Amino acid sequence: MDVMGDKAALFETGRNVQSAGQDEAGEAAEEARRRLAAEAGDIEAMSVLGAMLLRRGDLDAAEPQLRAATAAGDRAAANNLGVLLHQRGYAEEAAGWWRIAAVAGSAAAAHALGRHHRERGDEPAAEYWLRQSAEQGHTLGAYALADLLEHRGDDTAGQWMRSAAERGHREAAYRLARSLDRRALEERESSGDNGVGTPGLDEAEQWYRQAAARGHRRAALHLGAILEQRGDLKEAGRWYLTSAKDGEPRAACALGFLLRDAGDTGSAAVWWLRAAQEGDGNAANALGALHAERGETQTAERWYRAALDAGDVNGAYNLGLLCAEQQRTAQAEQWYRRAAYAGHREAANALAVLLLQGEDETGAEPWFSKAAEAGSVDAAFNLGILYAGRGEDEAALGWYERAAAAGHTEAALQVGIARLREGDERAAERHLRCAAGGGSAEAAYRLATLLDARRPPAPAHELGEPSHEKSECEEWYERAAHQGHRRAQVRVGMLAAARGDVVEAARWYREAAEGGSRNGAFNLGLLLAREGSEPEAALWWTRAADAGHGRAALRLALVYTRRGELAEGQRWAERAVTLGPGEVSERAARLRDALRQELSA
Repeated sequence: MDVMGDKAALFETGRNVQSAGQDEAGEAAEEARRRLAAEAGDIEAMSVLGAMLLRRGDLDAAEPQLRAATAAGDRAAANNLGVLLHQRGYAEEAAGWWRIAAVAGSAAAAHALGRHHRERGDEPAAEYWLRQSAEQGHTLGAYALADLLEHRGDDTAGQWMRSAAERGHREAAYRLARSLDRRALEERESSGDNGVGTPGLDEAEQWYRQAAARGHRRAALHLGAILEQRGDLKEAGRWYLTSAKDGEPRAACALGFLLRDAGDTGSAAVWWLRAAQEGDGNAANALGALHAERGETQTAERWYRAALDAGDVNGAYNLGLLCAEQQRTAQAEQWYRRAAYAGHREAANALAVLLLQGEDETGAEPWFSKAAEAGSVDAAFNLGILYAGRGEDEAALGWYERAAAAGHTEAALQVGIARLREGDERAAERHLRCAAGGGSAEAAYRLATLLDARRPPAPAHELGEPSHEKSECEEWYERAAHQGHRRAQVRVGMLAAARGDVVEAARWYREAAEGGSRNGAFNLGLLLAREGSEPEAALWWTRAADAGHGRAALRLALVYTRRGELAEGQRWAERAVTLGPGEVSERAARLRDALRQELSA
């Protein structure tokens, strides 16, 4: 047991011994003065001299002084005699002297006696004496009582923890902050709030600050986390640094991530290394990922293994990813299984994907289910794909909806498509908006077509009248077009052409055509032909016709016929008959037959 009470004032009477900061000469003079007074029979001098010697560790010299003062009824000496005997290993005798001092009103002795009884499992006696100490305003007594009550689950623990914290006990301040922090987290989870600026979190931050300012490294870590969440990265970094320098590996790891996000990968690696060497699995994983990005796979594997050895199951998952990238499928499966059996949901999903790629659908399905039930959004989406592939559309839709509710973009698209098939446009629009907002070009295009079908016909405009503002559907078409969606690009081109903006229309048609859109190539050809560039138009029609566009083939047949190249015209007419659609086939057939007669005449 540590020395009971404030080490600068061993007893509660206020008779302070010399602080460690005083020079040795002054301390020696004070000790000599007290010794002379003690030899002359001064009881207070005996007590103070005994406390000085006890603090210095000279137990043999301190004991007779303390015993003499105790015999004369000095309660501070009785308390300190108990401390001395406890240090010598005589716990029961120490408790006896603490009891005498505590009965005489010593709060420090009551605290020491309460701790003595708690160490021996006598909680009722411990609570009695700790409460005596706490109620007299003893800081350590208040903290020890709070700790005992909290261990029992007593609701009154908080008030004593707060009492100790308000008196400057740094561990009490930290634990009070942790309690407030956890309560704020529970409230955030129940309300769906992000927690920034909530009263509970604000109060927790203040207590973290108090404990951190007194050198509590875990308080500094949690204070840094709150500040980082709020966006105060500079101050967060300072507290992480303070905590890391005091030996907190989690703070060193967090500081590494902060530096990496700021672009300083070199400094990040230094702190990750420090944390990993102290057994932080998260830092070891970060180092592994850093080396993997550099192509240093052997070093990456070594750090992932270190993370696993530190008890971080992410290490096994990352080893699986590393092996999968190297086409070491058997080893990847082994590591994924290890992580999955430990409850890693993304590893379970990755294992299922691996098994599915190996055509083991039976083995994949339960792992997808396990991952999805554990909260893996990707696994829920993959289950939807699995069921859809079997034709079990209802089951597939259920999993798609579950993934979509968690924000999965492609799942929201699939739900939107399913609702469109059912004719439920309102639900379809809602899901397509979610998917389009999440970056799905296909969802943006389908949302645009849905809105396009609803809008009324555009009113006739007089010549020279400025063009109308873009509608919402046009904005979604453009968004999809900018993301490389070929059908959207063609549609944007058509809308531009309708406005008379030939340059913009040509740009979008060309982009779609170069991306492989036969409609884009055909429309670009039409635009060029109208502008008098029929030779270039023919090149794009050829590209479209080769891709299976019947109208482009018919246009080519007409071009070659006008040029007098009847055989080539007949060939393209024949192709147009084959490609269709119906009206194109009919016109192409008439042209083919006419050319055939002309060539045989």
